[in-house]
Amino acid sequence: MLVLHYTGMKSAAEALDRLCDPAPPAPLRPVSCHYLVEEDGLVWRLVPEERRAWHAGASFWRGHSLLNARSIGIEIVNPGHEWGYRPFPALQMAAVAELCLEILGRHPIPPRNVVAHSDIAPDRKEDPGELFDWQGLASLGIGLWPAIDGRDLSAVPDGEARAAALLRRIGFPLDGVDLPTVLTAFQRHWRQDAITGRADAGTLLRLQAVAELSEK
Repeated sequence: MLVLHYTGMKSAAEALDRLCDPAPPAPLRPVSCHYLVEEDGLVWRLVPEERRAWHAGASFWRGHSLLNARSIGIEIVNPGHEWGYRPFPALQMAAVAELCLEILGRHPIPPRNVVAHSDIAPDRKEDPGELFDWQGLASLGIGLWPAIDGRDLSAVPDGEARAAALLRRIGFPLDGVDLPTVLTAFQRHWRQDAITGRADAGTLLRLQAVAELSEK
């Protein structure tokens, strides 16, 4: 798996210090990632890809938990929702794309397993959030982005039961997490213009499209 995060800290220097601190003061725990990408495109390699990094925490995707053991983690410098969330600069996104393509060239990671931290831990995380250019990455072959032009919105059945079934097909965790929270995570990734946590027809349309792509 390939998991993308934002740092959620005030500066790149603060994030780098935190990711390299082997013994942070309580109640903080040691955290790490394989790569850190700064806003100007500078990439730090912090943990070798063949080693486990502590970036995912309690997590689940497509039947697997404890995803640190089966993933590569990229932290992308951004203050996040707590400290002034802002768009990701073009230089940074270009560096992220290049890095992802290099990683995918080395590891057989399917597009459905290129995910957000919020996808695998929707009850804890929001990153990298609704300003992250998932569509641009998918156009380069990094992750999934559904083509929904021409689909009949009125033909998509509304309802939470349908949404839950589709979320499970895609791989989201639903056991012990309320449906609006998981829908919000889905929308941050695949319906960034309508983050409501509701199973409306537009969201169900995208859920169906992503589910179909994830099973190819």
